[in-house]
Amino acid sequence: MDLMILVTGATGTIGRDVVRQLAARGEKVRALTRDPAKARVPAGVEVVRGDFREPASLEAALAGVTAAFLLRPPGPDEGQDAALVAAAGAAGVRRLVKLSAIGTGDAAVGPSGVWHLDGERAVRDSGAEWTVLRPSSFASNTLSWAEPLRAGEPVPNMTGDGASGVVDPRDVAAVAVAALVGPGHGGRTYTLTGPEAVTVPGQAAVLAGILGRPVPVRNLSPDRTRDFLRTVWGFDGVRADGVLTGIAFVRDGGNAVVTEDVPEVLGRPARTFREWAEDHKEAFGAG
Repeated sequence: MDLMILVTGATGTIGRDVVRQLAARGEKVRALTRDPAKARVPAGVEVVRGDFREPASLEAALAGVTAAFLLRPPGPDEGQDAALVAAAGAAGVRRLVKLSAIGTGDAAVGPSGVWHLDGERAVRDSGAEWTVLRPSSFASNTLSWAEPLRAGEPVPNMTGDGASGVVDPRDVAAVAVAALVGPGHGGRTYTLTGPEAVTVPGQAAVLAGILGRPVPVRNLSPDRTRDFLRTVWGFDGVRADGVLTGIAFVRDGGNAVVTEDVPEVLGRPARTFREWAEDHKEAFGAG
C-alpha cells in the first residue's frame, strides 16, 4: 500500500515544514487544518478540514492514511491527541509521530510539563508504531524580537543566564519526516536540541553580528517578568504564574540540555542558532 501521510497542525511553524519536506520527497500528503481556505501548501498536497471536536471530520481526514503526524497548539490538553489517536486507530493508521515538548513529565517545569503527558500516553498505548518528539526552545521564537527591534526597543530577557539547547524548527520537521517514512524510529522518544546551549543574550549577540547593528537586551527580574507577561502578553494572573515557573526552570539551568538525537536521526550535525539566524535575517530588517 502506498503511504498516505496526514499532517495535523499543518499551517504552523513545524507542521508547515513537515508538509513541505514530505512533498519535496514526493510523498502523498494530506494537510489537516480548521480553515482550508487559508492553507498555503505545495502543489499536490491535499488539504482537508478537521476539528478534534467533530469526530466525523477526523474520520474523513484519516481515511486511507497510513501514518500521521500529531501536532496541536501549545497549551493545556483539551483532548485533541486522544481524539486523533482514537480516530487513527479506527482508521487503521499504522504509524504515529507526536510532537511533544522538552521537559514533559518534569514537575519542575510547571504546568506546561503536563500538557503533553496524556497525548504521549495515548500514542504509546495506541497499538500503532509510535515516535515521540520532544524539542527544546525553537530558534524561531526570536522572531518575536523583530517588532521591538524595529521600534528601537531592547528585547526582553526573562531567563537571565539560563541557557537552552535552541533547535532549528527545520531540524524538528526533518526528524518528524524521518520517523514518518523511515525505519528504526518505533518506540523512540527523541529530545531534539541544537548543538549548543545558548542564553538569550547569546542569541542577541549572534543576531547583532549578523545584522551589523546592536541588539540590546533588557534583563527582567521575576517580578518584572510577571508584569511583562500580564501587560504586554495579556496573560491573567494564573497563567502568568504558571509561565513564571517554567521561566524559573530555564533561569536555573534546567533547560541547558544538548542531545545527539538530531544528528543520530539525520546523519548530520544539528543546525546552530547562527545558521537559523543567517537564513532569517531579513525578518529582522537586514538590508
